[in-house]
Amino acid sequence: MAGKNRKKKSQENVVAQNRKARHDYFIEKNFELGIMLAGSEVKSLRQGHATIAESYATEKDGELWLINAYIPEYDAASHFGHENPRRPRKLLAHRREIETLSMAVRRDGMTLVPLSIYFNDRGVAKVDVGLAKGKTRGDKRETTKERDWKRDKARLLRAHG
Repeated sequence: MAGKNRKKKSQENVVAQNRKARHDYFIEKNFELGIMLAGSEVKSLRQGHATIAESYATEKDGELWLINAYIPEYDAASHFGHENPRRPRKLLAHRREIETLSMAVRRDGMTLVPLSIYFNDRGVAKVDVGLAKGKTRGDKRETTKERDWKRDKARLLRAHG
């Protein structure tokens, strides 16, 4: 859930990050959503094996789905392991959150981008999904220019201050 009193996720619990998302999109708002996983997928996540760089979330039939996230098979799992590492996975959210997100996607042309997968304090797998608007090539250039200037400014202040 989004809110000011949401606890920050600690870095050691983060399993996968989509580092390119903040470069490619303006993130308007973040949502913390649950994810339905098979037991072998959870074990694979706990080992730190997952990729969400090419994934996205979508709404279908009143439910949210994480598409194209790669969670490899758990090596020690026997025949009860998950069969498809890139299968769609259901995201868990309150009905009102699902309606808010789907309306923003339909009406405003926004995108649901997974930013990270992590385990919360209780050990439950969560997905941090950002409601995002795509950047143009010029926007990306401007962001890079601004970041470089901040870095140079900090360097100058350290040297002369």
